Amino acid sequence: MKKLSFLVSLTNNDNDYQQEQAAAAEKAARRLGVDLKLIHASNDGLAQSQQLLQFIQGSASSRPDAIVFEPAGGTAFPQVARAAAAAGIGWVVLNHEADYVAELRRSYKVPAFTISADHQEIGRIQGKQFAALLPQGGSILYIEGPANSSAAKERSAGMNRAKPVTIQVKTMRANWTEDSAYRTVSSWLRLSTSQETHIDLVGAQDDSMAAGARKAFSEVAIGDRDRWLRIPFTGCDGMPKTGQAWVRTGMLAATVYIRPNADLALEMLTDSIRGGAMLPESKIIPPESIPSLEELTSRGKLRRGAGA
Repeated sequence: MKKLSFLVSLTNNDNDYQQEQAAAAEKAARRLGVDLKLIHASNDGLAQSQQLLQFIQGSASSRPDAIVFEPAGGTAFPQVARAAAAAGIGWVVLNHEADYVAELRRSYKVPAFTISADHQEIGRIQGKQFAALLPQGGSILYIEGPANSSAAKERSAGMNRAKPVTIQVKTMRANWTEDSAYRTVSSWLRLSTSQETHIDLVGAQDDSMAAGARKAFSEVAIGDRDRWLRIPFTGCDGMPKTGQAWVRTGMLAATVYIRPNADLALEMLTDSIRGGAMLPESKIIPPESIPSLEELTSRGKLRRGAGA
């Protein structure tokens, strides 16, 4: 039997979740006995689409059996997807909407599906975390992902629906990395208006951006630094060595655990190609609050009782 070959394309290699995606894919490839080519897009959607086309348009002997990718831009590349399927290459989209998948499945005899975290639920969990941490309400600084990211939009929508009306939100954007959030927050802190803004909590749509925000606040003048670093910081992704560890040390008050799914994509593809397993059009993976919402609520009550 021919050894299967898969291409995995991730958005970048600077974000802790993307790094875990890569590690999970490599571990799964070894376990499954398949060849794996791993590439990164440096957060550039155009570059990513061109990278994928190079593999699709290569010689038949060099083409992968399937492409698994997490879009770096605002689109899941429908034209590239059709070119891949027409060349007999399977197509899997991670953590992004792709409404053309149903058409691919009807028109081509290749495996095609999406796997995603439930981004609306991630946002809802964040909104509930904010409510638990600020039982009397307040103002939060919320750091969103890029404007063209469907994940960022869905997380924001879920958060706004779940948070209580007593919590006001000021938003700014970064690009899913610590450095991008650091630069965004540092620029805001240099404005005189930031000194007049009362913030009770900083929330970010991923842990690396929360870390970047905290780094920016740690560099302001000593009096302001002490004030900023006393407030809770929260994030998303909850990887064991970063987000979860930061919650244990108190660097973050909370995070949302989002299971890496590149390994699951490889498992599903292998089962389908080797054994004919039926594949769903879409698979949604539920997120989890860390700590639990019940524990955060108890902490919030203690803070309130202590006059915090």
